[in-house]
Amino acid sequence: MGIIYKPIDVVEDITKEEFYTKYLKPRKPVVIRNMARNWPAYQKWTLDYLKETIGDIEVPLHDSSKADPAAPINAPATKMLFGKYLDLIKEKPTDLRIFLFDPIKASPELQRDFIAPKELMGGFLDKYPNMFFGGKGSVTFLHYDIDLAHIFHTHFNGRKHILLFENKWKKRLYKMPFATYAMEDFDISNPDLEKFPALNGVEGIECYLEHGDTLFMPTGYWHWMKYLDGSFSISLRAWDRSLAVKARSLINLTVQRNFDNLMKRLFKKRYMDWKEKRAIANAEYALKKNRPKRSL
Repeated sequence: MGIIYKPIDVVEDITKEEFYTKYLKPRKPVVIRNMARNWPAYQKWTLDYLKETIGDIEVPLHDSSKADPAAPINAPATKMLFGKYLDLIKEKPTDLRIFLFDPIKASPELQRDFIAPKELMGGFLDKYPNMFFGGKGSVTFLHYDIDLAHIFHTHFNGRKHILLFENKWKKRLYKMPFATYAMEDFDISNPDLEKFPALNGVEGIECYLEHGDTLFMPTGYWHWMKYLDGSFSISLRAWDRSLAVKARSLINLTVQRNFDNLMKRLFKKRYMDWKEKRAIANAEYALKKNRPKRSL
């Protein structure tokens, strides 16, 4: 059986009422084709333009190697001038990625090039957009965002393959304790179901983004992304109205993250080994109990 994927809903445009009823309220992902078509960035933002605008700053880069047990989450593998990195992803495949890059700090005028979709919902964190860059073939590991924001993720300059999972599947996805990411020992796009049997029967959503497409990812959605071309995206974030979600976000960002980093520093590999064993035990128990119930 394997993982069961269904295609994502795709719309050209959408009204506030349709968005709220069909996607925001039920927390269901959707791709909006035309949302970014009226942004200046739709025409302006190319790898060459960004190199010319902010190519002389140094940026941290992440690769596909398994995380160092003693390092904080999202610790970079190396650093490089941004312009040199953009040349690299134009020229050839690489697993090096830029993660959570703030374009406003680098060049405040870039903020005029994109528009938060406030006609669809409120709560946008206007001062905290994030950009993501990847070379052809690079992969973002399976995780959900620690701050639990709703995300409007718009892609530029190429194609991206995305797999999405509701948070209810977290144990079957081998979620690591005290973290918002899964074990790094399997490829969710082609998993070994003998080694990771809890993935068998998990339900997901599959989509592909092209230049200018915007993916709405509701709060807590797990996502895995693969760059099919050297390209980049920007994420605009908005708070959920729920006070419970906001409280969980605060706990994740303060108590959970600090505790996890402290345990890594103190116990290193011993702690990470325990986390992996716990993730496997939780996944196998959920599978045994047939949790959660399938909805497809």
